[in-house]
Amino acid sequence: MNTYINLFIIVAKTAILVLGGSITYYALRAYGRTGNPSLRALAIGFGIVTVGALIGGVSHQIIGSTLAVGIAINSLLTAVGFGVVVYSLIVK
Repeated sequence: MNTYINLFIIVAKTAILVLGGSITYYALRAYGRTGNPSLRALAIGFGIVTVGALIGGVSHQIIGSTLAVGIAINSLLTAVGFGVVVYSLIVK
């Protein structure tokens, strides 16, 4: 695979880890202040999305699985995480 594509994937996954981790952290802090269960669910949802990106990237870049496997892992966990985020928006 092209070296520039690998570098781009690493940079993008790092940005997702930093930004997704930040969203998760601030949602958990807000939950701690308010006790609102929707904020806890929001944090969990974004945490799942972030971990999915991390696991997908690690499986491809470090473990050596195919790019398709990394994308499948990332996509599955992104879908689950976004499902939890949607739940967080409708829970009372």
